[in-house]
Amino acid sequence: MESIRLNNGLTCPVVGIGTFLLSPVEAETSVREALRMGYRLVDTAAAYQNERAVGRGMRDSGVSRDEVFLSTKIWPCDYENPHAVEETLERLGVEYVDLLYVHQPAGNWLAGYRLIEKAYREGKAKSIGISNFEGDYIAELKTKWEIVPQFIQVEAHPYFPQEDLRKTLDKYGIKLMSWYPLGHGDKALMEEPIVVQIGKKYGKTGAQVILRWHTQMGFVVIPGSKNVEHIRDNLAILDFKLTEEEMAQIANLNKGVRYHHRTAESLARYAAWRPTFERA
Repeated sequence: MESIRLNNGLTCPVVGIGTFLLSPVEAETSVREALRMGYRLVDTAAAYQNERAVGRGMRDSGVSRDEVFLSTKIWPCDYENPHAVEETLERLGVEYVDLLYVHQPAGNWLAGYRLIEKAYREGKAKSIGISNFEGDYIAELKTKWEIVPQFIQVEAHPYFPQEDLRKTLDKYGIKLMSWYPLGHGDKALMEEPIVVQIGKKYGKTGAQVILRWHTQMGFVVIPGSKNVEHIRDNLAILDFKLTEEEMAQIANLNKGVRYHHRTAESLARYAAWRPTFERA
């Protein structure tokens, strides 16, 4: 498994299993099978309402805890909850997480960031991150953080490679973890002629070409699936490498257009919403 080095010296696998939109049953199965086939990065969140299932999948996989890079996120409703980190660990059934995010720049997000900084100092989070903090949000956070985050999780793909954001990330050594890495189900990206052409050269699908593009851009990618064959295919991207010319050709797909548009109204809804967790 390839990995990247974080600005605190830790390493993280470049490919992981995501669990967004997976039910608890689906998440448990996907995590268990992904780890058994060689994945070593698992991403979840309180908002996904499947953390307990993710923990079960990890334990049932037979892979030891110290071999898994586990990432989760705290939702805005818990930014001012002094017990939020401990409750997260309890749901997952672990003593620490490898990466702990504040999930949205909503509500009292600075209190949330202070919460994960505290978890980092106490060893309950081995690294910390921000999710969806782009533009003015990361600009403000830069003036207030006490610990520089190791990761940001944002929408990224060849149509929207986060060029402006990456200038800030490069300055501080913050790594990017992509969501919507394949275009949020939009087949247009995977069916771009240049992507299809490159795929034929290497015997890979359009999805595999795009995922490999992510890792060669220095991004960490966490495609989610409940289909075991898709999970296996998403991992089978490390046995080939795109040339500089091919990377440049894919770069030409940049439209500067994202799929998801955050609004003040959506952030207000996020701040008011509370996840419903599985029973123990």
